[in-house]
Amino acid sequence: MTSSERPLSYRDAGVDIDAGVSLVERIAPLARSTFRPGVLTGLGGFGALFEVPLDRYREPVLVSGTDGVGTKLKLAWRLQRHDTLGIDLVAMCVNDILVTGAEPLFFLDYFATGRLQLEVGEAVVRGIAEGCRRAGCALTGGETAEMPGMYAEGEYDLAGFAVGIAERSALLGPERVRAGDALIGIASSGPHSNGYSLIRKILERAGEPLDLDLEGATLGEALLAPTRIYCRSLQPLIPALEIHALAHITGGGLTDNLPRVLPAGTMAEVDLASWTWPAVFRWLQDQGRVPREEMLRTFNCGVGMVALLPEARVGQALQRLEAAGETAWRLGRVVAAEGGPGVRFVGAGGA
Repeated sequence: MTSSERPLSYRDAGVDIDAGVSLVERIAPLARSTFRPGVLTGLGGFGALFEVPLDRYREPVLVSGTDGVGTKLKLAWRLQRHDTLGIDLVAMCVNDILVTGAEPLFFLDYFATGRLQLEVGEAVVRGIAEGCRRAGCALTGGETAEMPGMYAEGEYDLAGFAVGIAERSALLGPERVRAGDALIGIASSGPHSNGYSLIRKILERAGEPLDLDLEGATLGEALLAPTRIYCRSLQPLIPALEIHALAHITGGGLTDNLPRVLPAGTMAEVDLASWTWPAVFRWLQDQGRVPREEMLRTFNCGVGMVALLPEARVGQALQRLEAAGETAWRLGRVVAAEGGPGVRFVGAGGA
């Protein structure tokens, strides 16, 4: 029998079904560790079942969100660090649904690679499970796709999908915001999962000094710090503090994300002197010679979330956020302005 006549298998084409089965066996306990009331099935079925807690809501609204990790993946591959990317994946999804006032219920992931490496796949899902625990949602399922020829050796891609629930009458958004409202900044843990195409360009220019010390952490560690998840600290405060809106500061920075939660005829006035940019952002700006305006529109610059609430609630908000483990400060205010919503930066702060 010639080689062209030999029977072929899926393994010959580069797909190892047994490896996929082994990964499911490894990650099943990780998923179970995230389960919360409402989960009706474990991993392995064709679909995940979740019982919506209708008894707690009069007019329930389901809120969904999806996102990925972006080119932060390439830095993780370079440093062979796969255990925190799952936290990033969950964070980018649940923080987006949190800003509507929703409580995250469950999460699904999609992991695609050219050749499945069990240790890497398990590390990624371990991070996803940790992210779900931090958010208070359940990892109810996902998909692992082994696609030879689509990805280079050692590369993979991630996508996440979150579903939450909110009371319709309590949804947050621009219609609640008024001129005179205060802006509370809540600290990020680093660049989170945005701006990494520019970050990698700056690293290339600087000679990629990933072992450089930055205030007690290496540059590589600072850049791979997982995205902060704000659900557990902010959810209880939304009704207690009369929060009108939340802005998740992702790609577009403060410049583009704050207007998304402002009504027409208002502007966010942000005091740049109200906080000090973390060292990693100062290093990026210096090494890339990035203009301040570009920094503020590309990175969060240390502000991961902004709460908009009545002026009278500022003191209480700062106390409650600190007690919840967050670093928070008065970032600015909402002012009346002609035209559409926008942002005005004042003060001489920043890098």
